[in-house]
Amino acid sequence: MLSVAAALGLASCIGLSAKPPAARPPGPTADRSAPPAASPAGPTPGPTAAPTTGATAAADSVTIAAVGDTMLGNTPNLPPDAEAYLDPVKHTLDSGAQIVFGNLEGTLTTATASKCGPKKSNKCFAFRNPPDYAGYLKDAGFTVLNNANNHSYDFGAAGQAQTIQAIHAAGLAQTGLPGEITVVRAHSVKVAFVAFAPYDYAASLLDLAAARALIARASQEAPIVVVYMHAGAEGSDADHVTGREEYYLGEDRGNAEAFAHLAIDAGASLVIASGPHVLRGMQFYRGHLIAYSLGNFAGYEDFSTSGVLDLSAVLHVTLSPAGRFERARLYPVQFRSTGQPVPGGGAIGYIARLSAEDFGRTAARVLPSGAVEAP
Repeated sequence: MLSVAAALGLASCIGLSAKPPAARPPGPTADRSAPPAASPAGPTPGPTAAPTTGATAAADSVTIAAVGDTMLGNTPNLPPDAEAYLDPVKHTLDSGAQIVFGNLEGTLTTATASKCGPKKSNKCFAFRNPPDYAGYLKDAGFTVLNNANNHSYDFGAAGQAQTIQAIHAAGLAQTGLPGEITVVRAHSVKVAFVAFAPYDYAASLLDLAAARALIARASQEAPIVVVYMHAGAEGSDADHVTGREEYYLGEDRGNAEAFAHLAIDAGASLVIASGPHVLRGMQFYRGHLIAYSLGNFAGYEDFSTSGVLDLSAVLHVTLSPAGRFERARLYPVQFRSTGQPVPGGGAIGYIARLSAEDFGRTAARVLPSGAVEAP
């Protein structure tokens, strides 16, 4: 299968540096992305690139920053200052992190034929931003974007393919297609990303055998494996992890706790999630951190911001080169009335309470400072 560089007609395959080297510690370089299994969308898989030169020693730990559902409005309702929309949280996002991961809750496309036809209810939402908004996300610090969610196919195969092309054209890595393993480098350490959602146009979290095999394969390709899951019911009353299969509007959204444990058993170093549109607690399983929902992160008039839906967070996790947990910290975020994220709010205390209530002795210890410790 053609590399992204070949598919886009580029002369050669080059290292994709996701962060300007003078601005912060050396960022990740996209290394390779395994060819996906047959996908209804058929977009080209992620970038294949040569390793960077002059990388630091493999003994360096890797810090990953992660956030939840992210969109910069919904065409034609876009923020007047889209290029600066994430400026209030830019420093929080990428300060000290070599990899910055976010869930792209929608598409980057000019397509107009969406899943929400005239006969759909007012509960049908189709999200899109202009393709060049990928550059704004890169400028904010993102290095890896996820497409495994319930909105990545809002504009069908054409919208999904254009989205992935826009992400790669901006110099970002992406993950989340069926069978896809995306490997980036931080320092000289390989980090594999595998992302899941309960849909056939993504790596499915409902097909447990296939998910286990894909994560196990990722663990053979990189010493650090980060698994993302778009799982669980939605809304302000969906802030607890139930330990059971969860549904939303009759749709099976998986058993988040069972899937996260399966992922770690299969070789994941870290599990992060969003999808419920609200924060959830955190747990340690076999020494590895699970963040069950990082909630929403940005959405210009896209998402409700009432009550606990006003709370969000940026999670920084530092892992050893072998994928062992070293430390983590939460940075609280809250939303202005339009959904713009700014530092502050009560997310730390909220996540601490949910963690203790849902997981007892395996709950992550979330300190008032935002530090996250194993129990």
